[in-house]
Amino acid sequence: MPDATLARKMWRTLEPYHGLIYFTPHAAAAYATLGINGRDGYFASRSAPLGAVGPEVVVATFFNFFPPLVHHAIPAVWTKASPSEILAARLSAADAALAEILGGEIDGDDLIEAATLAETAARACTPQGRPLYAAHAQLPWPDQPHLALWHAITLLREFRGDGHIAALVTANLDPCEALITHAGANDSGIGYDALQQSRAWPEADWNAAKDRLSARGLFDGDRLSDAGNALRDQIEEQTDQAALAPWTTLSEEDATRLRALVRPWSRAISESGTFGFR
Repeated sequence: MPDATLARKMWRTLEPYHGLIYFTPHAAAAYATLGINGRDGYFASRSAPLGAVGPEVVVATFFNFFPPLVHHAIPAVWTKASPSEILAARLSAADAALAEILGGEIDGDDLIEAATLAETAARACTPQGRPLYAAHAQLPWPDQPHLALWHAITLLREFRGDGHIAALVTANLDPCEALITHAGANDSGIGYDALQQSRAWPEADWNAAKDRLSARGLFDGDRLSDAGNALRDQIEEQTDQAALAPWTTLSEEDATRLRALVRPWSRAISESGTFGFR
C-alpha cells in the first residue's frame, strides 16, 4: 500500500490543471454571457453540480468563505441561468483555457494516456461523506482527452477537499480558524492577508478567531505555536490518508507516470500568469 504522502504529491502536481478554471478570464467571460459577474461565477459554477441549492448548502460544502459573500451569489444566480447552463459555460471555459496554454499538445498521445490514468483513479473514489465529489461524479465525462483529464482531476480534487473539511471539523476548527492555521503552518507559503481577503473575512472576525486559537494554545502572537503546527500537521496527514483511495487503485508506477505526464502542463499553467503570478 502506498504511503499517504503520495496523495499529497499527486494533489500538488495535478491541482493547477484543475485550478486554472477559477482564474482564467475565459471563465469570467463565459459566466458574464449568462448575466453572472464577479465572484458570483465561482460560487455558481462550483456549486452547480449540486443543483439549484440554497446558500447554506454552499456555505457548508465550501466551508471557509464569509457567508455573506456566498449569499450575494446564491440563490440569485439560479434566476439568471440553470445549473446545466452554468456547467456548460464552465466546461467551455476550461476547453478554451487549456487549448490556449497546451497548444499543439492538446491532441497528443500523452494527454490520452494521462486522461485514462486519471479516470481510473477518479472512478475509485466513493461518494459516502463526500458531497462535492458525489455531485461532480454525476456529471457526464467529456469526450475530448484534455477535458476528460480536467474532469477527472476535478473529481480527485473535490474528493480530497471533502475529506479535508472533515478533518477540520474533527479538529474543532471553524472556517476562520482553519484559514489562519493554514496560513500559519510551517510549509504553507501563503500569507494571512491573502487568505483573509480571498475569503472576505472582516478584520473583527479574523482577530476574534486568532483570540480563540490563542486561548487553545494554538496561536502565539503573530504565528502558530508548536501545538498549532502539530495540529495542522495532523490535519494534513488525515487529509492525505482520506485521499489515498484512488492511489491505492492506481498502481504506484501508474501514479508516478500520471504525475510525470501532468507536471509540465501544470507548470505551463502556473507560468502562464493565469493565477496572477509567474
